[in-house]
Amino acid sequence: MEIRNNLPTLQRIEALLKSNAYIIRYEKGHFNSGFCVLKEKKVIVVNKFFDTEARINCMIDILTQIDFDPGLIQDEKLFKFYQQLIQKK
Repeated sequence: MEIRNNLPTLQRIEALLKSNAYIIRYEKGHFNSGFCVLKEKKVIVVNKFFDTEARINCMIDILTQIDFDPGLIQDEKLFKFYQQLIQKK
């Protein structure tokens, strides 16, 4: 199954990250998207001006770099989606 660059895909990726207690913030500015840990809080900051495709690609890259525990995903459909993302990368 192909991963589409649309809003529902973005929302699923956000749900995956939130399942591992990551906070996603969309902020404006001239910076590269990324993630950081602030006082034990997991925060992902994405450029507000990115289009949907760029947001998806950025979050997939972040997802592959962070300490992500797939065991915390409670929704079976979301877990299958996660497996598809990992196979794609």
